[in-house]
Amino acid sequence: MAEILAPCGSFEVLQAALRAGCDAVYLGGEDFSARQNAVNFTNEEIERAVYECHRRGVKLYRTINTVLFDEQLEQCMAAVEHCAKVGVDGIITQDLALTEIARRCCPELPIHASTQMTVHTACGVELTKKLGFKRTVLSRELPLDIIRELSALGIETEVFVHGALCMSVSGQCYMSAVIGSRSANRGLCAQACRLPCNAGGRGKERYDLSLKDMSYCDELREIVAAGVSSLKIEGRMKRPEYAAAAVDSCKHALNGEPYDRRTLEAVFSRGGFTDGYLHHKLGADMFGMRTGEDAAAGAKAFPKIHELYRAEDKRSALKFELFVSDGEEIALTAEDDDGNRVTEKDPAPSKAENRALDRELAEKQLSKLGDSIYTSAGVVCHIGEGLYVSPKALNDLRRRACRDMDELRAKVNGREVGFEKADILDFEEYHGGGRTLRASVTTLEQLAAVSPEDVEFCAVPLNIAVKAAEVFPAEKLAVCLPRFTFDEKSVINRTKLAQSAGITRIYAANLAHAEIAERLGMTFHAGFGFNLTNSCALNVAKKLGAADAVVSFELRAVQIARLKKPLPVGVYAYGRLPLMLTANCPISAAVGCKSCTKKVTDRTGREFPVRCSRKEGYVEILNSDTLYMADKIGDFGKADFLMLDFTDERPAQVRRIIDEYSIGGLGRPDKITRGLYYRGVQ
Repeated sequence: MAEILAPCGSFEVLQAALRAGCDAVYLGGEDFSARQNAVNFTNEEIERAVYECHRRGVKLYRTINTVLFDEQLEQCMAAVEHCAKVGVDGIITQDLALTEIARRCCPELPIHASTQMTVHTACGVELTKKLGFKRTVLSRELPLDIIRELSALGIETEVFVHGALCMSVSGQCYMSAVIGSRSANRGLCAQACRLPCNAGGRGKERYDLSLKDMSYCDELREIVAAGVSSLKIEGRMKRPEYAAAAVDSCKHALNGEPYDRRTLEAVFSRGGFTDGYLHHKLGADMFGMRTGEDAAAGAKAFPKIHELYRAEDKRSALKFELFVSDGEEIALTAEDDDGNRVTEKDPAPSKAENRALDRELAEKQLSKLGDSIYTSAGVVCHIGEGLYVSPKALNDLRRRACRDMDELRAKVNGREVGFEKADILDFEEYHGGGRTLRASVTTLEQLAAVSPEDVEFCAVPLNIAVKAAEVFPAEKLAVCLPRFTFDEKSVINRTKLAQSAGITRIYAANLAHAEIAERLGMTFHAGFGFNLTNSCALNVAKKLGAADAVVSFELRAVQIARLKKPLPVGVYAYGRLPLMLTANCPISAAVGCKSCTKKVTDRTGREFPVRCSRKEGYVEILNSDTLYMADKIGDFGKADFLMLDFTDERPAQVRRIIDEYSIGGLGRPDKITRGLYYRGVQ
């Protein structure tokens, strides 16, 4: 049976989830948590939480799932060491640096590939296996048939089954960072998608980037039958009542029993729930916003939900055996369902002056397990005649035996592993021979404006790759694979056609593309979608076969300059920064494809272009202003190449921009942005 995995943002929530009967929990420490605004746990609290979980037979996973900067690598290594020493059952992560830390320092500590790694295809799953992950947390946008396919690939899979849905595919949202310097990849998302935004529909105030919460409770048994190992509840920012209600609902649903959906909706929802992604039914029904009525319903539901975790969830049955003999120590042995045994002793009994101890009295006292995690599996008594043991002494024996059993179970269920510190930056640094330009275009008309002599290569979308090779030197082309897809086999087949046309390079948007490149014998260049923010992660990308890499545009220019480079490094130097990658088009949901406005408008009146790749399975929301750095390229002295990304530019603009970057800038266009290269992110 798959585990029910509960979110815990504080110790109070942890207790509620455990008492409600979860099988596993995930929580964040004070650093490197993708929910930095949760209360989170100190190292001491994590150690206590491990004990509370393990005595119940519950697993505990720690999230170290933010991207890391070079100056944080030592601190991160210390956090991993702490996890190893206190017996954390696994680490959920997105940064490739952590795979290197785990491999070199504590290979026995399981790591789980966070949903932030955007793993949604078979090749992506295969790549996580090569990286040493024990489990892959799949993207939330996947339907059941793909979940089934990926769960058969020889690695544990984890699927979100209840909680909030981000508008963007996890790991590929930069809206909060670009707008307000609060990076979702650093755990400080400002939830820009929950603010007013209009995709072209009627109404004064619309929320066209806000999705309803998901709830798959009705489909849990199908999801388990598909081979999923872990059923994940989202919500480390939520209250104890939320965790308890979600766990309780999942437990009942898994057992084929009715659950209180109305109460589950009341505790937190955004106008109800959606299961659209699971059934591949996208559109307006998936969108919703939390209202005052929703909040009022939640307040009314809280007292009822408290009953779900008022009493301790019973985790095991104890069988007691009591020995009471004249002149010998009193002994009480307890044995749990797993065969764990403990014994507590007291001084020899006294002679009975009134009522002697008998089986009935002993069973009565020893069966009082109250608010412990145990039930009674019976009491076997060996009691001599005419002996007295007080009820208080029996109660004390029972309490001590339960305490000993707690400690033994915590030890048996623990998994402390060794940790040996290593230098994860002990690689030879690459020293380049001069900076080059690379371009990425959207159309053949834009490609016609690119001179092959001016660029190292030009990346083109997969849908025009074969035609591009007819008008541009194939050896100077790279194919841009879709950033998200529901049909990877088609992507691979079309990439083979591009390869047959002479194209040998892949401009990779995610981990799966590295696997595709290896299978096809093509060179891959890691794009911004890899979220590479530190020197160690760059080295892991090199080990995966990357010829070079575009570093994350969430880095400041000075941070890029300080990187230790194991391979050629480039920067995203021109273009409309992609703020969101979404499988659910907000315009289509608001007004339909025939009335497409090609933009969304925020509450301030700013317009954000929407680039449609719906045939591939996604759309991109782009920044309102264009990143322009031609007059600032001196600030990227350590960069080996500059990536120029063209979306809606006319061919003449493409030609002009390339010229400006070739000579260091002629002038600044209107409405430009410097992105995050100077202000950075939190």
